Amino acid sequence: MSQPAPPGPLPPMGGDVVSGEAVVLELRLAKLPSRSLAIVIDLTLQLGLLLAFVFLLGATAGHLDTALVAALSLVVTVGVVLGYPILFETLTRGRSLGKLVLGLRVVRDDGGPIRFRHSLVRALLGLVEIWLTSGVVAILASLVSTTGKRLGDQLAGTVVIRERVPVQRAPMATMPPWLAGWAAQADLGRLPDDLALAARQFLARSSELAPAVRTSMGRRIAGDVVRCVAPPPPPGTPVEAFLAAVLAERRRREEQRSRPEAVAPPVAPSAAPTAPLAPSAPPAPPSPPGGFAPPG
Repeated sequence: MSQPAPPGPLPPMGGDVVSGEAVVLELRLAKLPSRSLAIVIDLTLQLGLLLAFVFLLGATAGHLDTALVAALSLVVTVGVVLGYPILFETLTRGRSLGKLVLGLRVVRDDGGPIRFRHSLVRALLGLVEIWLTSGVVAILASLVSTTGKRLGDQLAGTVVIRERVPVQRAPMATMPPWLAGWAAQADLGRLPDDLALAARQFLARSSELAPAVRTSMGRRIAGDVVRCVAPPPPPGTPVEAFLAAVLAERRRREEQRSRPEAVAPPVAPSAAPTAPLAPSAPPAPPSPPGGFAPPG
């Protein structure tokens, strides 16, 4: 009789984008032609703004001091070359005018919306990749990258995707009712995205695993997760219920940050979140043999 394979990390689910709450999304990566066309649209607008400033400056240069003209030229050039992409991508969460026209968006590697620092890194590297080398460096970097990233994307940890309605391949983790109170008060801020993804993939594929592998892998992932969560779950909480509660609460908080009026926090039970389950609590769903007992 063959022995079950030793536990190890789950293989990645294709080349899809994974959101910050570890939800796999079917979003297509943007290809070089569409990205190049978006850049051309943005560059056309930027060059148009610079030309408009040059004409305006030429009409008023005779009435201005030379030092003032030089200062204005520097400020406007920096504002157009760097400020335009930073401002647009930060305010629109990853879309410049060119990307908006072509239905593209810049997102983090985990699928979440970019922030100011991501836009800043992309814009600074774009100064070299696009402006100083006429886009040659950006094209070569995109051709070499399997995900079509230019150097700015690689350093910023971002990727350009085609905007489509995301389709979830597997059902999202649902909150076990008896863990809602504990999860609402738990600190999940130290849980990294890659570990959340491993937990998500484990829950999605646990029914396909051999019992021994399922138990061993579930305990290992839950042990890693519990070290990033405070306080620990109630003693005797099953592995899969614990992981489902963490992922469901993490997703709820992410949705609440983006739509604070649309997501209400779960109602906490009257019992203390770290106390053992009351006899009247609903039964836990089936889980691998051997309940998960977090380290004390």
